[in-house]
Amino acid sequence: MKKTEDEVSAPVRPTTEPSRSTYTVRTAPGAWPLLGHLPRLLRDPLAFLRSLPAHGDLTWVRIGPWRALVVCDPALTRRALVDDRAFDKGGAFYDRVREVVRDGVLTCPHSDHRRQRRLVQPAFHPTRQPGYARVMAEHIEALTGSWYDGQEIDVLKEMQTLTARIAAATMFGASLNAATIDTVIEDLAVVVPGVARRLLMPPLMDRIPTPGNLRYDRARRRLRDTVRQAVLDSRATRTGENDLMSMLTTMHGTASPPAADHEPQDAAPSDTELVDQAVTLFLAGAETLATAMAWALHLLAEHPDILERTRTEVDTALAGRTTAVHEDLPGLRLTGRVITEALRLRPPLWMATRTTPAEAELGGHRIPPGTNVVWSPYLLHHRADLFPDPTAFDPDRWDPRHPTPPPRGACIPFGEGPRKCLADTFAVTEATLTLATVAARWNLHPVPGTKVSANPRATLTPHPLRLRVTART
Repeated sequence: MKKTEDEVSAPVRPTTEPSRSTYTVRTAPGAWPLLGHLPRLLRDPLAFLRSLPAHGDLTWVRIGPWRALVVCDPALTRRALVDDRAFDKGGAFYDRVREVVRDGVLTCPHSDHRRQRRLVQPAFHPTRQPGYARVMAEHIEALTGSWYDGQEIDVLKEMQTLTARIAAATMFGASLNAATIDTVIEDLAVVVPGVARRLLMPPLMDRIPTPGNLRYDRARRRLRDTVRQAVLDSRATRTGENDLMSMLTTMHGTASPPAADHEPQDAAPSDTELVDQAVTLFLAGAETLATAMAWALHLLAEHPDILERTRTEVDTALAGRTTAVHEDLPGLRLTGRVITEALRLRPPLWMATRTTPAEAELGGHRIPPGTNVVWSPYLLHHRADLFPDPTAFDPDRWDPRHPTPPPRGACIPFGEGPRKCLADTFAVTEATLTLATVAARWNLHPVPGTKVSANPRATLTPHPLRLRVTART
């Protein structure tokens, strides 16, 4: 088979595999009496994370009486994520996310993950991507076609509306109306920051009927009730054979063969399991992806030279059309690199936790049972030894012909190992089609006098983010 130009020109990438036999473990400096590192986390959590690699490969931090081990080395991060038996889903972050999604494929323990992944994975098989892309293109065209010349748009809200509509259409077909989708968006807008706020709260404070707690509990219950009703309606009618809910209810036991002959076929998922999976996919497919696309549009608007190059690529790939489709993806390489660089610079999942059910080993050090282990894409993505000039927006660092490409495995916005995001291809496809369609139709202008900051909630959210769009002639 003849190699492409990129394959011929691409240098060999270094990997993040361990090259040392020992790794350092230290406690981060600057802890306050009783409060530990909480004041530094509250003041600027991103700066605090960026400071930790200077202190050790594995760094202990303390928030009041609670201790956590932050993994600062890329090779050790990969080890922890790949060994999901020793480093199971859990800890403060996932304990809070479980309040919303319960035990879906994102948050379930290792003991149930293999079964759940077999249940959900066929819905994201590569052969289904063109069908999903057609749905994406329809909704992207409708949203971007509704903007008017000179309009000032709330970018994050627009992207949340788009991703929620696409998530609903791919999960439930046409059975979810616009009013219901708007309700889901409203509830996610309360739940996502609520999860982040409760990360630093003692569980006993959950019971105090503060306005914030009451709003969070109402939104969380209504979100699950809305999705439950949609699941029940979809299961009763099964009108759309290609939507995700129909696949989950009809493909169990036949979607993929068991891993071994002695393993039984999976039983049909219960309504509760379907709700858990649907809420999980809404949270990931709407909120997380919307954040990533909002950052990408912001970064393009802030870098008009890269926007112009992207627009030139889009005009060539679309050949006069204004809506990108699945068949255009091979010609949208720079657009894809823009998304990759946005995910590196501003990963929506900026920090997450694992826990050790039993004593574990990492980097030659004993990790006690019950340890909260923190891993952070944001931390790794901002290491200058992995990414020169790490705060710069440089999509060309991902060009396979770049003389010093980033180490393989150093950029992990979707995680790594057996718990890596199932829908990474789905997400990248949606983001690429969205950026290409926006670039084909609109010029992007930052709003004078506004400064966009990274707001570390449950996702790394841009705030405030408004852009003025003008029609291309």
